[in-house]
This record gives sequence, structure tokens and C-alpha cells, in this order.
Amino acid sequence: MKKNKNYVDLKDQPVPEGQHLLEVDDLKMYFHTEDGVVRAVDGVSYTLDRGETLGVVGESGSGKSVTAMTIMGLISMPPGKIEGGDVRYRGRSILEMTEEEMQHIRGNDIAMIFQDPMTSLNPVSTVGDQILEVLNLHFPDMTKEEKDRRVDEMMQMVGIPAARKHEYPHQFSGGMKQRIVIAMALVAEPELLLADEPTTALDVTIQAQILELMKQLKEKFNSAMILITHDLGVVAEFCDNVAIVYAGEVIEYGSVEENYARRKNHPYTAGLFNCIPDLYTTTPRLDPIPGFMADPTDLPEGCKFAPRCPHCMDCCASEAPEMYYMGGHGIKCHLFREEGTHDADTTD
Repeated sequence: MKKNKNYVDLKDQPVPEGQHLLEVDDLKMYFHTEDGVVRAVDGVSYTLDRGETLGVVGESGSGKSVTAMTIMGLISMPPGKIEGGDVRYRGRSILEMTEEEMQHIRGNDIAMIFQDPMTSLNPVSTVGDQILEVLNLHFPDMTKEEKDRRVDEMMQMVGIPAARKHEYPHQFSGGMKQRIVIAMALVAEPELLLADEPTTALDVTIQAQILELMKQLKEKFNSAMILITHDLGVVAEFCDNVAIVYAGEVIEYGSVEENYARRKNHPYTAGLFNCIPDLYTTTPRLDPIPGFMADPTDLPEGCKFAPRCPHCMDCCASEAPEMYYMGGHGIKCHLFREEGTHDADTTD
């Protein structure tokens, strides 16, 4: 497709040797409020390469969505403020880009799908015009006929007849609305897709259809995807790697295969697994994690999970753990200090 001739498309540039498509490096995003400083993202790190899917899992309030919004440059500053770290796309710092540069990045290089499709759709504009708007922004030199054909193709790809492009959002079901949002996100063929709990507002049957659609289109365009979710089952089905997030930081990171083998897990991750109902046991109750998520305005001095941890030791209350790696599997917990190293060995 033709590009804006005044903009150098980063997708046409090679990823610098030794770097990843996306690198989130010790990112810290704080919000300065009347009630104090909210440390919403407090040292998140992960990487992503073309074609990979990363699952990001954690309780509500753990910083998953704020990290994604920071990557997209959608956090208002103030009250938000970058307190440390970096986000690099193809070797370039997103945090140092101008708003004009970010307008070229959003939708063209990196796109986002939000939880509720109605917050992403304009109720007084036809769905076809809303998909067309993305093309008008990023491909001004494309002819009207090419754009119309592209809109029709995208609607058909997401399972909606092209003839319905003249209809309005209220004329579609919840699942259909989310399909339209997916078409808007992918029409410019972005390299990276951020999906923030894209099926939360949908029933179970429609959830499976939307997730399968996203998987098929990701493979078609060879995109990378970050899937933010509460559902460990969805991660097992659709993701290559998983980052477990707690109180604004990644506390476990590695392949889905290694994480779900449950040979070694952070106590918080083990607690999440224990919250999953088991259809093959007679145990009458679930085993929930005690207590509540740490207050982001008053985080513990040591390990943030220590007040809720069944394996808490004396050092946990005063000393924040580092990430210890066993092969490519990293766990931020003092329990693994003896057997882990500080460097990931991804050849394992």
C-alpha cells in the first residue's frame, strides 16, 4: 500500500542487530495526585519479536493496561509522568518521539484493541467510514477506489458482509462491534497489536470466535501481539510467552510451556493457578490468594507480594527481590536466589 511520502515508515527499516521489535525496559509510569504518588507501573520489562504473542496476566490494578497505554503514548502528562525506563520500537525510543511522530506510529505501526468496542466507535459515523479514516490518515496518496476496496476486504476478513459498511455501530451486536474494531486496528497492517482484554464484554461463545479471528489475522499479517487478560486458559491457547504482572512490575516471565508446567513458579503465579476451578476434583472450594493487591500509593519496602505470600521469609519484608533466571524462565522471588542467575539463557 502507498504511504505518506513525507514520513519514513519505520516498518521499512530493519530492527537493529541484537535488539527486538519491541523492548519495554524497566518502565516506570507514576501518577501524581492529591492523594499521593500512584506507582502504577513500577519497573515493567519485556520484549517482543515479529510473529510472537505475549500474554500479560495479573489482577485488576496491576499496571497491565497502563503499560499498554504508555506504549501507545495515550497517557495524559500530567498527571502521568515517566519516572524511569524506556520503550523502544525497532531500536527507537517511543518515549522520546514527538506527538507528530506518534500519530504516524499509532494505527500504522502499532495498533490497539480496547475492552469495550463502544468506547472505540463513533456512534454517529458509519462503520465503513471509521475504517476508512485510518486509511485517510496513513495513506493519503491511495486512490478512493483503492481505499474502498481495502475497506471491503477488511470487513470480509473479519466476517462481516461489505454491504453493511454503510450501517452504524448501534445496528451491530457486541461481537460484531468488536470485529469492526479489529478491522480498524488491522487495516493498515501494523507490526504490533496491543489487545487489552478484547473479549471481556462478550459472552463465552463469542469470546472464542473473536480470539480465533485475532489469531488468524495475526498469522496472516505476521504481526506481533500483546494480549492483556485475566484468563490463564486463553494465554495457554493463544500465546507463546507470558509475563505475570503484580503491583506494577513483572514478577515472572518466560515461555507458556515452561510457566504452565508448574515445576517452578512465583508464589503469586501459583496462587493464580490455584484459583482456576478443577473439573476433575472433589475439592468443594477454590483456594484464593489471601488479602488484596498492594496499594500503589504505599507499596511495601521489600517484596510487594510479601504481605500475601505463604512462603514469606524475613528478607522479603525489607529486600526487594531481583529477577532470577533458570534458562529463559525468570522469577522475581528470593526462593529462587540460590538456583537462578541474573541473565536469561534463551538457548535452554
